[in-house]
Amino acid sequence: MRIIATFALTAAAMLSGTAALAQTPGPVDADTRAWWALTSELSGDDMDGRDTGSPGYDRAAALVARRFAQAGLKPAGTAGGWFQDIALDDLRLDEAQSHFAFGTTTLAFNRDILLSPGADTPPHLSAAATFRGYCAADDIADVAGKLVVCYGRPAPKRLASFDRAKALRSAGALGMLTIAAPGLASEPIRWPFAYSRSVTIAGTATPATTPFLSGIINPDALPRLLPDAAQVLATGAAGGDLPHADLGPVVADLTITHTVTHSANVLGLLPGTDPALAAEIIVVGAHLDGYGHGEPVNGDGLYNGALDDAAYVALLERLAAARAGHGFARPVLFAVFTGEEKGLLGSTWFVEHPTLPLASVEAMINLDQIRPLYPLKLMTVHGLSDSNLADPVRQIATASGFAVQEDPEPERNLLRRSDNWPFMRAGIPGLSFVLATYDQPSLMRYYDWYERRYHHPADDLTTPIDWQAAADFNAFFYSITEAAANSVANHPWKNTEMRKLD
Repeated sequence: MRIIATFALTAAAMLSGTAALAQTPGPVDADTRAWWALTSELSGDDMDGRDTGSPGYDRAAALVARRFAQAGLKPAGTAGGWFQDIALDDLRLDEAQSHFAFGTTTLAFNRDILLSPGADTPPHLSAAATFRGYCAADDIADVAGKLVVCYGRPAPKRLASFDRAKALRSAGALGMLTIAAPGLASEPIRWPFAYSRSVTIAGTATPATTPFLSGIINPDALPRLLPDAAQVLATGAAGGDLPHADLGPVVADLTITHTVTHSANVLGLLPGTDPALAAEIIVVGAHLDGYGHGEPVNGDGLYNGALDDAAYVALLERLAAARAGHGFARPVLFAVFTGEEKGLLGSTWFVEHPTLPLASVEAMINLDQIRPLYPLKLMTVHGLSDSNLADPVRQIATASGFAVQEDPEPERNLLRRSDNWPFMRAGIPGLSFVLATYDQPSLMRYYDWYERRYHHPADDLTTPIDWQAAADFNAFFYSITEAAANSVANHPWKNTEMRKLD
């Protein structure tokens, strides 16, 4: 069932509903208990949120490698080891040493304004600021030397392919701040953000030519900058015509640290048993990285990342342990990626620098975006129609008592937001899964998760889990992996147009 955007829950309803979401008794079956114990270990406070390039991430990666070794997997990383190291450029705003103000109105970093540090971010900015509506071509003819504020999404369709940042650079603007307009009903924009930071694969960032400031503004801060802010937000949400307005002077002093860090994918191989299928590898993957320490929410500044995505690295560990070195017909690569939260860095690096022949990879089954918060009755499967894995997916789901569907919310772009996407861009079929909502209680739990826990410190072990749903999904994952790795047919693309998407 599609989540209906007009089905809005009020703040009062959300708060009253959370009382009913208290943690239920723990799992009763041994496999789910073991899975949650591994999840607890990976998302405990001693792992410091497993931030990309951090000692906490390295501790978690070493633990996963040990678990893979104990389960009988073979190292499949660089030079015969468990790890595939990636050098990263890490640019981070030092909020305590920085300042940003429109006139006399100071904006708080990560709460009122989020900056995206880059090689072109100026350390000091003193200029006039101007609001130019959607920043279409006819809005920005005279913005040279100014900081430009633009209304964010949703924007009129005429701007669908218009690169506003590129156009503003060409027009001589000093930067672009986007008003983070309210997002989709099923995935609201959440403030605060953990930090103002950019992480890229080392050496891949575009060299700076001229200074340009990039960031987003919390719409709740707009009334302090623009007298008719409420009308602007309402008109923008409706896609109506927006006025231009001068916002006065803006002054920014920014301290940005640049460090080169390293973080590693963890790669283990379960060899296949059929020599004729030795060159047909199935990849099962999840991301280990989280956000680490960041902007506190209700006094908690540690972003544990329990469901996103420690729980599903733990599920890979459980599958490996259950096999105990006994392979399927095809080889299965257990891939634990770094840097997913920073832009699919680990999976992108693996696809571009594979430690096993990429031409031998038949399919990628990805574990992310899975929220066992309510009974599993309906599951969205991204990539369902693009390979013949759709048939065993449907068969296993039907036998398990739930239905599957194509993506009912393509506007959220979930297909491209996780580690299956670099594989799919390379022409490899990929699957990822979301436990879909189907009634008001499930919708309430889903909204509650995105409102209070997603990419926030509350994504921790206090999350109310539906243990039967967790067990049902885990059993489904075991079965679909077995079906993919043991089936006679290979897994070619059905929709060849997918290869052209980027």
